[in-house]
Amino acid sequence: MSQLSSTLKRRRRAISHSDLAQEFSGLHTSDSAYASSPSALYQAATRSDYVRDYLEKSSYCSLPSSPSSSQLCERDDGHGSTHGPDPMSSKVVQGLTGLRNLGNTCFMNSILQCLSNTKELRDYCLQNQYLRDLNNNSRMRTALMSEFAKLIQLLWTSSPNDSVSPSEFKTQIQRYAPRFVGYNQQDAQEFLRFLLDGLHSEVNRVLVRPRANADTLDHLPDDEKSRQMWRRYQEREDSRVSDLFVGQLKSSLTCSECGYCSTAFDPFWDLSLPIPKKGYGEVTLMDCLRLFTKEDVLDGDEKPTCCRCKARTRCTKKFSIQKFPKILVLHLKRFSEARIRASKLSTFVNFPLKDLDLREFASQSCNHAVYNLYAVSNHSGTTMGGHYTAYCKSPISSEWHSFNDSRVTPMSSSHVRSSDAYLLFYELASPSSRM
Repeated sequence: MSQLSSTLKRRRRAISHSDLAQEFSGLHTSDSAYASSPSALYQAATRSDYVRDYLEKSSYCSLPSSPSSSQLCERDDGHGSTHGPDPMSSKVVQGLTGLRNLGNTCFMNSILQCLSNTKELRDYCLQNQYLRDLNNNSRMRTALMSEFAKLIQLLWTSSPNDSVSPSEFKTQIQRYAPRFVGYNQQDAQEFLRFLLDGLHSEVNRVLVRPRANADTLDHLPDDEKSRQMWRRYQEREDSRVSDLFVGQLKSSLTCSECGYCSTAFDPFWDLSLPIPKKGYGEVTLMDCLRLFTKEDVLDGDEKPTCCRCKARTRCTKKFSIQKFPKILVLHLKRFSEARIRASKLSTFVNFPLKDLDLREFASQSCNHAVYNLYAVSNHSGTTMGGHYTAYCKSPISSEWHSFNDSRVTPMSSSHVRSSDAYLLFYELASPSSRM
């Protein structure tokens, strides 16, 4: 991983959206080539009779007729092939199509397969619901979301024996985030954050963002303060993507001098969990979560300024989850930047495949916060050279498969846990459990 060392030097936080905005300011690209009309986009997205046949068999909404009867997609051999209606499509489990490696793009392919098996995001693309949400005020005029949706549709309408090229999608993601230009290995978690941020911005329901409200909310009780902070966030950031992935984190800072506790409520797209160091022994995901949420003492150079004392004092800081997202992405912090060189923790983290109960990490009483695993992004190798794969549970068959670039193979659920697990994708067990 030739660029991992420099990537790791950039500090990762759990409050992603506003952190990314600064990096995009000042970028100017030509958008004229991507100002397609909604009708043209709709026709392109329906992908002919084959797509319509598949969607109808899958109990999706009916689609209007399309003037085209076939669609070219790139096979693994690089030659175009025409897909027509497949008489066996109703008997074949879809979504098992591989992605070509364009040159060290396994990090991208791993994340794309995890998102392809995120059922509600997949349906959002397959049912063309994204078309009505396209925000032409976005910087790239919806080109990224359009290419992402087309790629998801290819993954779910191509033969399981095929592999498709993500080259057009890559063109758009590197326009949105120039750090992904070229073919160097990148960090999968960082790629996921940029991709979700980009997709969110292109289907953001907020067309004109209001001015930031600087009024303090410190006088309010925590429950009301969290609601007001969430309302302010949604006044600016509100999309189907954020509906799925964004939760709210509570940070409590308690002064050891006067006992005053200040609280902050921030949105998060994923949680970066430290891995406890227990020699070469096994740790559990709950160990990681408890380490993430445990009280931390801020002293010495880390002393913050107490709002009441008006001076830098020794404080304790603690995280808890105020609002649980529909899709919870947990990032296991395997990479660290040492003084001399980057290193990787290969500790085996034992995580549950179902019934992950997170109620003990809630900042307030919570009736239900149980999650089931459906995808894992894995990293094998070292910081100097490694490879990304994905393990995904089909939202149709509930069977697990290994996605290794072009190769897709069935696997036993007993093999999902490994010391290569890097990003864990969990889905809330019941929509009624959302806080």
